[in-house]
Amino acid sequence: MNLPRSLAAVASACCLTLLPLVAASPASAFGGTAVPDRPLRQLAADDHLRVGTAVDMSALADDAAYRRLAGSEFSTVTPENVMKWEAIEPRQGEYDYAPADRLVDFARKHGQKVRGHVLVWHNQLPSWLTSGDFSADQLREILHRHITDTVRHFKGRVWQWDVVNEAFNEDGTLRDSIWLRELGPGYIADAFRWAHEADPHALLFYNDYNTEWTGPKSDAVYELAGRLRAQGVPIDGVGFQGHLGIQYGLPSGMAANFARFDKLGLATAVTEADVRMPLPADADKLATQAEGYRLLLDACLRTRHCISFTVWGFTDTYSWVPGTFPGEGAANLYDEDYRPKPAYRTLQSALAGRARAGGAE
Repeated sequence: MNLPRSLAAVASACCLTLLPLVAASPASAFGGTAVPDRPLRQLAADDHLRVGTAVDMSALADDAAYRRLAGSEFSTVTPENVMKWEAIEPRQGEYDYAPADRLVDFARKHGQKVRGHVLVWHNQLPSWLTSGDFSADQLREILHRHITDTVRHFKGRVWQWDVVNEAFNEDGTLRDSIWLRELGPGYIADAFRWAHEADPHALLFYNDYNTEWTGPKSDAVYELAGRLRAQGVPIDGVGFQGHLGIQYGLPSGMAANFARFDKLGLATAVTEADVRMPLPADADKLATQAEGYRLLLDACLRTRHCISFTVWGFTDTYSWVPGTFPGEGAANLYDEDYRPKPAYRTLQSALAGRARAGGAE
């Protein structure tokens, strides 16, 4: 199978230097098995996988417990907001890379890789762009410049870029966005070409939600990815966000869905995993949540070229969920007091079990 650009080289560098084993934790509530008390990044490295988190930069600066876990538990980091267009270029032609640079420096000091998020999206755009009276040619040049300047600034320091984010509706049609209206569907291929020109060694991903299982939206992403590959567009991978809610039931068939993208010669990644629930949390809801995380990780581990598994924040203290879904929350691996939940122990156990069994097939 033909691998994406640079994927073989990146995969060979995926594993981390492992520290000695420490004592196992008490028996898990899941099957009574002792869960090894090792950071997720070490356990994932045993299976040639990187495990990451989105990072809140205010929390990273102000909260020592958050900073310690962000550095010790994860081998990749993704900026929650500081690489989005409204943060990087709040006024036209005036760039502020400083917060994102601080995250990249943090990653370097902790032996982590960086997922860049995000270059092209319909959301969190600066007001000068959304309210401006630009022609299609002007808007195309603005987008070209934004991608080029941003990727060049971080050249050699960002491992994966989410180049285009959430371009599809649930029915598989393209989302009505400023980019589609003004530039047409070709903006997607252009974005990948421009990002590749700016940094030929970064891995370039399409990223979306509700695509973890088969259906109209996932089918549309699959068709897009296949078409771009056939046209020689430099797309390297597809990211499945993994935002689940236990009240809707847990999805099935994710591994088979991931596998079809793998057969296209693409890398895959879980990019924004969290599993929310109606509040308050209880033991049954937390057990279902743990199973949701396990299913997402299992789909990745069963897919030969799934190269990273990222959670969208790791503690409920700073979760985006309650502000977006009123009455819901408790979506992360740690609670608000930084106590690991059953979901965290389940990921530990799943990663350790795979390593003992000899890793990916």
